[in-house]
Amino acid sequence: MEYFLRRITTTRLWQGLVLRSVLTATFFLVVPVVQAAPTTAHAEGIAQSEEKVDVLHHVTDGNTLEFEPFGEIHLPTIKIGDFDISITRHVVMMWVASLVLLLLFVSIGNTYKKMKPTEAPKGLANLIEVMVDFVRIDIVKANIGHGYERFLPYLLTVFFFILTCNLLGLIPYAATATSNISVTFTLAVFTFVIVQFTMFKEHGLSGWLAHLTGGTPWFLWIIMIPVEFLSMFIKPFALMVRLFANMTAGHVVIVTLIGLIFVFKSWFVAPAAVAITLAMYGLELFVAFMQAYIFTMLSSLFIGMAAAHEEHH
Repeated sequence: MEYFLRRITTTRLWQGLVLRSVLTATFFLVVPVVQAAPTTAHAEGIAQSEEKVDVLHHVTDGNTLEFEPFGEIHLPTIKIGDFDISITRHVVMMWVASLVLLLLFVSIGNTYKKMKPTEAPKGLANLIEVMVDFVRIDIVKANIGHGYERFLPYLLTVFFFILTCNLLGLIPYAATATSNISVTFTLAVFTFVIVQFTMFKEHGLSGWLAHLTGGTPWFLWIIMIPVEFLSMFIKPFALMVRLFANMTAGHVVIVTLIGLIFVFKSWFVAPAAVAITLAMYGLELFVAFMQAYIFTMLSSLFIGMAAAHEEHH
């Protein structure tokens, strides 16, 4: 295991493993910040201020980084013709996640370089080694089998990148990049391309076309070919929607529960709302790890199915 980590933290780091890392338990169970937008209602010439919790504003993307009540940072708007490639807060969070992963794994790689062969890793390096070993053996190798090493860089990257984005979304004033369907769509496309490329490489064009028949007699091809063709796109679609929906739904529930305090405008509601929110935060922490695991496991499974030969069944 030590030899493996020494390799992936040197030259291979810049060839696809830069994003492999994980945030530790520093930000566990932090109470989220609720964005409250004040409005003014005029009734018989008397202005009355009200507080309104905008749930959608909290979970969707935007062009500002809000640090209420300290102010906000407006992100640059960039357009090339009809294409809007502006920097948004979800883009910023992906940059932050990438930077965290880069710094963390470079630091751990340097730690391994300085270790003696008889030494064992300690602290954070030990935690990361356990997680890398779990992904390598229990997810990738278990689902792909022989030749799994080729896909390990991508799958480790996906696991730690998704996990880091999920955990960053639990920090006040931050945002969850994986609750943006564009992000989950891109990750799903990567898996789709790798699956199709693997199938072409292992079986050739004739083998790729043959898998559309599902191994059934020719008179069933009229049914099997459309089903198998659609399944190629349904699998990555399921990856995309599952990650997006789970990460969005959790934050919607948390903001809604906190919003009950402003809806009822009573301090009597606050203890129950905060208690349930903390419980949901614990669940969100579990979901952050679970969704990274599920996306990586299903990607490994799809790649393993594409690479499998008849003699392996």
